[in-house]
Amino acid sequence: MFFADTEWQQKLARYTPLPLRLIVGYGFMAHGYAKLMKGPDAFVAIVHAMGVPQPFFMAWLTILVELLGGFAVLLGAFVVLVSVPMAAVLLVAVFSVHLPFGFTSIKLLAITSAGPQFGPPGYETDVLYLACLAALVMGGSGPWAIDTEMRDGRDGRWLRRTVKTSGGLASDARGRMTTRVDGVGPRAEAGRADR
Repeated sequence: MFFADTEWQQKLARYTPLPLRLIVGYGFMAHGYAKLMKGPDAFVAIVHAMGVPQPFFMAWLTILVELLGGFAVLLGAFVVLVSVPMAAVLLVAVFSVHLPFGFTSIKLLAITSAGPQFGPPGYETDVLYLACLAALVMGGSGPWAIDTEMRDGRDGRWLRRTVKTSGGLASDARGRMTTRVDGVGPRAEAGRADR
């Protein structure tokens, strides 16, 4: 039975971080981009109204954390490092904006001819992002991640030479040409010398 057989789950388990990286990375980048498109001055005014010291600096810092941190998570690069400022942005959002509105992020108030009307969002989405970041920090970035490639490189697996069995020149993992690997060249030249 499909649901009783866990072999397929074990094969796919290593890819678990990919959807987390995609949604967290894209989500953060989308929020940072939206702040830029609305005009950074509008976000500076919001930060100032919240009573945050140095609102210009903090607004731009938040935008940069969202854009660059999101991009880093998307690539699986320095995830543990960038998760700290990303979590800080989320915690500030929870305690300074969303907490008074409760847990639920989607509060459908009414459906009008203009479309659905929603109430202020709660902290649910922030907590989901925090949980995803925690899962990536604890479980790793997964395959197709810069962090994984760098880690494997320190173990010697990333830059291990790839040996061709068909003869001729081989190339290492970076595509650089290396020496002949099968000895066909030296044997052929030794045979010519014997004639």
